[in-house]
Amino acid sequence: MRWVHLAVIVVLAAVTLIFAAQNLETVTISFFKMNVSLPLAVHTIVVYLLGAVTGGSLFALLRRSYAGSKRSVG
Repeated sequence: MRWVHLAVIVVLAAVTLIFAAQNLETVTISFFKMNVSLPLAVHTIVVYLLGAVTGGSLFALLRRSYAGSKRSVG
């Protein structure tokens, strides 16, 4: 099963990189009255990495919470 998960990660990363390479035009993103103009490829890669970090952190938190709930109190 570990190989399946690794294959899914590799495929998603490859699709993200291909998308980023094909979309090099500059876009502007506004957030809290701040404007950032960068190539769409940069935005795509930043969002992908932020998603990976937050998803990994959430998964680790849930795994620790589940393991802690299975331990005996006494």
